[in-house]
Order: sequence, then structure tokens, then C-alpha cells
Amino acid sequence: MAEDVQNGLGGLLQAAHVAREAALRKAPNGISYAIFGDTGVADEDLDRMVQAVPGAIAAALARKTYYFVPLALSESRGEPTMIAATYTADLADQAICHRNVALDSTEGVFISTRLLGDRFALAFEFFINAGHAFVDAAGVPDSFNQLAWSQVLTDVRGETSQDAWESRNLALSANSRSPGKPAIDEKAKSGYLEAAFSDAVAIYLLSLAVDFDYSELREREYPLLAPQSLAERLRLASQLFPPNPGYEFAIRYRRRA
Repeated sequence: MAEDVQNGLGGLLQAAHVAREAALRKAPNGISYAIFGDTGVADEDLDRMVQAVPGAIAAALARKTYYFVPLALSESRGEPTMIAATYTADLADQAICHRNVALDSTEGVFISTRLLGDRFALAFEFFINAGHAFVDAAGVPDSFNQLAWSQVLTDVRGETSQDAWESRNLALSANSRSPGKPAIDEKAKSGYLEAAFSDAVAIYLLSLAVDFDYSELREREYPLLAPQSLAERLRLASQLFPPNPGYEFAIRYRRRA
């Protein structure tokens, strides 16, 4: 493999080659993954992060294999995804947070560990991907649909991502555009509920793996969901998908001094 790295484009390997060469691991929860190259992250930290996914969610990811690599490069049209086995600043400028690649019997998700900067960002990237993959495979539980939409109808402030914020506003804008038509854009509502649930799953998984402050999720483009309302969504997620042994779900509130 070392010779292939030297002969590659600037020390790069095709993602499919990495998938063949990297030693696959199977977490106790059933998730398949591999660690390749100088990731800058201790293997045991990656092991614990992957195992944070409860079994009921992990079961829906059976057709995916996660590859933790230093850098996955942005894909040029018609060219295969390339992976860097080591980090350089020049390659980082060409990299992307993750890249999905169709492999022989699975979909490979190549996650750039060195681009994400810290354990929080890496874990969130992985869990966001897992949340979306779960929704694609299993849909959104009715109990979450009812909770999230009831919060919307009572005008709870904010949301959990730009996608959720935009689709929520779009779902409610139909009446203002066409007063004679139904007040809810059902397509946008469906997209909103999928985005909100994916976000809730990702934040719940993040809470199992990393001790973080909710404000760390803040982005400028939209207001964060009110903490109490997010807590309701996360408690429901914990009931639907109880933590694996060795992991704990907890919400802690702090008063400002």
C-alpha cells in the first residue's frame, strides 16, 4: 500500500482502494467502520464514538460502512473520490467534511477527521450522517411528528438547523401566499419533520458521546430552538432509542451568574 501512496496523485489513493485495504471493524452495536491513515484521533476515541449509537439506530445503518480518514477530497466531475493518508494544508483546501462513495456491496462514508478540527466537530459530523441515514431507512416516528409539530403550532422559538428552520417557515407560509388554500404546505411540513428528527437524533447521540454546551451548536443564520423544547425532543429520542450500556443521557441546566 505504501507504494500505491507514492505512485498516487500527490500521495492520494482512490476511495475504493482505501475500502479494500483498510481493516474493517464491527462495533458491538453492529456498525461497520474502518480507520485509515494519520487521523489525528486515538483509535479508542473513535471506537467509543461509533459505539455511542444505540442498537435500534445502528440496525438501520447496516448498508453503510464508515471510513475515518485524514482527508476526503471534493469530487471532480467524472473523477473518483480521492483520499489523503496524511494531512497537508494544500490538501485540506481541497477536502470536504465527508464523501459518500458507492462500493461493491455497501455505501462507504469517508469522513475527514483532520478537517473537522476537534472531537466535538468530528462526532457531530458522524452523528448528523447517522441521523439522516436512519430517517432515510426508517422514517420519522409518529410520536416525534406530533411533538415537533405541536411545538411549531404553539410558535416555539427557533430550530435545530438551517434546513429545519427554512422548511418550517415554508410549511407555514402557504396560507399567507394563498389565503383560499390549506394553511399548511404538506410537502414542506414533511421535509421539516424529517430534518427536525435527523437533527434531534444527531444531538441526542452527541450528548451520549461528548459533554457539550447547547450554545456550541449556534449558527448565525437562524435562532436555536428554545432549550426546554429541545429537551422534550431529546427525552423522546432517549425513550425511543435507549443508550447502550456504558453511556448515559443527561440534560443539565445552568443559571447564569
